[in-house]
Amino acid sequence: MIPLRDVNPSRKFPVMTILIILANVLVFIFQISLSRETSELFLHTFGFTPLRLTEGLRQGLLSEIVWSGVTLFTSMFLHGSFMHLLSNMWALWLFGDNVEDRLGHLKFLLFYFLSGIVAMTVHYVFNFTSDIVAVGASGAIAGVMGAYFVLFPLAKIVTLFFLIFIPIFIDVPAFIYIGLWYISQLSNGILTLFGPVFGFGIAWWAHIGGFLFGMLVGPKYKWRKRTIYFDNYFIV
Repeated sequence: MIPLRDVNPSRKFPVMTILIILANVLVFIFQISLSRETSELFLHTFGFTPLRLTEGLRQGLLSEIVWSGVTLFTSMFLHGSFMHLLSNMWALWLFGDNVEDRLGHLKFLLFYFLSGIVAMTVHYVFNFTSDIVAVGASGAIAGVMGAYFVLFPLAKIVTLFFLIFIPIFIDVPAFIYIGLWYISQLSNGILTLFGPVFGFGIAWWAHIGGFLFGMLVGPKYKWRKRTIYFDNYFIV
C-alpha cells in the first residue's frame, strides 16, 4: 500500500516540517555532489556506527564516545539513496504537519530530534557489535508516526494499492495503516534476533524505538486545550 495523503487538515503552516525536509534534501544534494570515495567517507564520518561507540566505551576513549553521541544527531540528515530520502521525506510530509500543529513548532522540532536520538539508541542496544553505518531520518519519522497514531487514530489515509494491474484508492484509518506498519517493523525486528531476514540492512529496531517513544510522548498533548477569549467570555 502506498500512502498518498491524509484527510486531516492542519490549522498552522508546518514550518518545522518543511525546514527539516529542506535540510535533508540539501544535505543529500551535497552528498551526491561528492566523489564516490569522499561520499562514503562522509557517511562513515557523520553516520552512526554502533561498534565505534562500543569500542569507545570499552577502551575509555572520550573522543570516540563524544563523536558517537554527535553522530546520533547528524545521522538523521543522511540517506543512502534517493529512494531512501524520498520515502522518508514523504512520510514526514504526510504525518508531520498535523503532529507539528498539535505540539507547536518548537516542541515539534525538539520532539523530532529526541525521537531520532532515542530510535538510534535503541538500534545501538540491539546492534552494539555492528560495524555497519546507520543513516537516515526514519527513526525520527517513526516517532512522528507514533504520535500521529495516538493523536489522530481515526484520520483517513488515502492509500493506493494495485489489484493485479488495476489501481485502487481507499481511505484507511490511521490506526490501521500505521498499526500494520508497526507490526511489520516489530516482526522483522524480532526475526533479526535469530539471524538475517529479508530487508537485512534496515534498522528495524530504530523504527520500533522511535515509534514507541512517539506513542509515549504523543498522549501528553492529546487533550491539550486551547482557550480563545472574546470580550466577556471565552471558548475552550
